[in-house]
Amino acid sequence: QVQLVESGGGLVQAGGSLTLSCAASGSFISIGDMAWYRQAPGKQRELVASISSRGNIDYADSVKGRFTISRDNDKNAVALQMNSLKLEDTAVYYCYATGTHSSGLYMFTNRRYWGQGTQVTVPA
Repeated sequence: QVQLVESGGGLVQAGGSLTLSCAASGSFISIGDMAWYRQAPGKQRELVASISSRGNIDYADSVKGRFTISRDNDKNAVALQMNSLKLEDTAVYYCYATGTHSSGLYMFTNRRYWGQGTQVTVPA
């Protein structure tokens, strides 16, 4: 019932741009840190960009200067603006967040949430 709902994945030509969006859906009480991960074929999942609850941002070296992460705390959402896309950016991208949610009479704290993943393809 509590989900991270992603959108914006697809196919884009090298040098193009794409924006990924992710919104927390359901009975969330609070959202802490948010991030984007990706996993390319044959590789481990890696952190692409993160943004803390206070707005502190970190990027992987491979995307610095090209990607921008942002968040909207009122909507419990995070976005990833990707510019100057390269073949190496092809991967499944996953939204990630920490937080607290409720279910019935219960409150679950210090949880970790993952989106379902969305494919980004940059062909030759």
